[in-house]
Amino acid sequence: MDLGELLVDSFNRIREGVHGAVEGLSGEQLAERPGPEANSIGWLVWHLTRIQDDHLADLTGREQAWTAQGWAKRFGLPFDEADTGYGHTPTEVDGVRVESPELLTGYHDAVHEQSVAFVSGLGLDDLDRIVDERWDPPVSLGVRLVSVINDDQQHVGQAAYVRGLIETGGGEPVG
Repeated sequence: MDLGELLVDSFNRIREGVHGAVEGLSGEQLAERPGPEANSIGWLVWHLTRIQDDHLADLTGREQAWTAQGWAKRFGLPFDEADTGYGHTPTEVDGVRVESPELLTGYHDAVHEQSVAFVSGLGLDDLDRIVDERWDPPVSLGVRLVSVINDDQQHVGQAAYVRGLIETGGGEPVG
């Protein structure tokens, strides 16, 4: 296995987790929060996809799928188009209302396709390239990719957990 194959496998696992977390759920279930400070499945999947789209677009120099492919308009959320969900309050989490899992998986699949196209061609020498000098030490491509994969995996796991609570009647729904 080479580096590109490893990274593609990582992003494929995120995609599989996203589909597993949302498929078959209603808009109401996607918006359900198991506690007042908790995130909904819809918000978690939207957010992890927005972060992946934002960060990978920055790495590749392309426009985000969110705007370039019209996903922002399809979602119709009450936020600025640049919003990724980072630092959202519980009220803002409630603002992410998605009526169907297909909207979430459609956006995620579009971002996934672009991500895989980029990472599949990477080699070990690419990982040391500095991509963000605003930090000390500056952030390399390898560190940024690990950060995105880690964040996405955590959020997809949270979404699966919330789905389990919904399906078993656990937690106290909010929203």
